[in-house]
Amino acid sequence: MKICEIFRSIQGEGLMMGVPTVFVRTVGCNLRCSWCDTQYSMDGGNEMSVSDIMVAVGDAKHVCVTGGEPLLQEEMPDLLRRLMAAGKQVVLETNGSVDLKDVPVSPLMLISMDVKCPSSGMTDRMLVSNLEHLSKKDQLKFIVKDQTDFDFAVGFLEEHPVYTNIIFGPVGGTDRLEWLVGKVLSSGIDARVLPQLHKIIWGDRKSV
Repeated sequence: MKICEIFRSIQGEGLMMGVPTVFVRTVGCNLRCSWCDTQYSMDGGNEMSVSDIMVAVGDAKHVCVTGGEPLLQEEMPDLLRRLMAAGKQVVLETNGSVDLKDVPVSPLMLISMDVKCPSSGMTDRMLVSNLEHLSKKDQLKFIVKDQTDFDFAVGFLEEHPVYTNIIFGPVGGTDRLEWLVGKVLSSGIDARVLPQLHKIIWGDRKSV
């Protein structure tokens, strides 16, 4: 498995925000979002076996598997099963364009799936069928840049009702938060508005 980096920090996004977590970032992505903040994970990295990764994760209680797009790695289902067999709470961050059918189902698994808004340039790559794999414990994220993105997200949710946690976040992690909060409040949609906590703390840095 091609790994970009493994590091310990706090979870900066979503329902697990603030929780001490070991991050396993894989190499490679099948999308090229216009505002991507992890371009460095597109290539390079080191080959690691599932056993090597388990050793690197150590006794961490919480693990976030991210990328790039982690589901492009053939051994990913095995890694996810091994992590959960060791009793770890796992967050899988996926971009919404890769089939979730092979992701193990477990109370220890939290799927964090994106729906790419128009500003990403990747909206047409989404697999709507993935919504069927999301449960009440999972999260569906929309990264919003402007009014066009917001209107798209609201329309998507109207067309595809989901029974999971909905999160709206700003492009860049911290930009225009007040505007986005105002839009969500005035729309009446049932969604959380969350920043990227790690960017508030450390700025736009790697490995945090």
